[in-house]
Amino acid sequence: MPLLTMNDGVRIHYEEAGEGTPLLFVHEYAGDWRAWEPQMRFFARKHRCITYSFRGYAPSDIPADPAKYGQDRVVEDMRDILDGLGIAKAHLCGLSMGGFAVAHFARRFPARALSAAICGCGFGAEKHLHAEFAAGARANGARILEIGQKAFAAEYGAGPSRLRHRQKDPRGYVEFMTQLAEHDTTGAALTMSEYQGKRPSLYDFEAEWRACMVPSLIVAGDEDDNVLVPSIWLKRTMGNAGLCVMPQAGHTVNLEDPDAFNRVVGDFIALAEAGRWTPRAVPYQERMFR
Repeated sequence: MPLLTMNDGVRIHYEEAGEGTPLLFVHEYAGDWRAWEPQMRFFARKHRCITYSFRGYAPSDIPADPAKYGQDRVVEDMRDILDGLGIAKAHLCGLSMGGFAVAHFARRFPARALSAAICGCGFGAEKHLHAEFAAGARANGARILEIGQKAFAAEYGAGPSRLRHRQKDPRGYVEFMTQLAEHDTTGAALTMSEYQGKRPSLYDFEAEWRACMVPSLIVAGDEDDNVLVPSIWLKRTMGNAGLCVMPQAGHTVNLEDPDAFNRVVGDFIALAEAGRWTPRAVPYQERMFR
């Protein structure tokens, strides 16, 4: 089983396939390394694709120390994975919690990012909602420890933003729910409380997003209600970003509509590699509507 050791000693499980320009996939809270299988199969035809499980998600290590978790630590894990695999620069693609990580990686380490696909990102980021979201995440962390991951997964995976996945792909949804229930209780609880419950608002970094010129694609499902407004805000704020809203799609856009998702992200990566993904001619805040 391939493992990489992070700079704090935690071991991360990863898998890779294909050859070409590197492409790193970063999973959501409800996923793990397996959540990107439709993308690994598609993009490995042209790219060196890497998928991995966050710390706290088997078969990666599951630290018991809360200090070993958090958004900054996950962003640094991305850097350590690239370093461990001898990769100087990579395309990045993340969903939800992984989308936050990809966005902040592009902000903090722009020289290491060829492009950033930031998908399903923004739940709880709006300033007037942030404190409530953080408190709810910390409460959920405690609830996971109380009732166990299997019981919590049944609740979490049946939320409103998952309904389209269940409707469109019943078999895939069962696989998604089965994998979610398999997550380790300690790792799931600490990820919820220490990453989700303590991450800052995206809106705290407005000046840095404006300065970030990494080619970026924001992807959101049009039924992912908690993500739409932050996604539009990120598109308007980041220095070199585009926005794709997928129709009749919920949160898990890469699994709900894998063919459409792969085409959109594949076209974006091709344009970024060709140097044709460029900033808008007139910044949004200066544009005059006529």
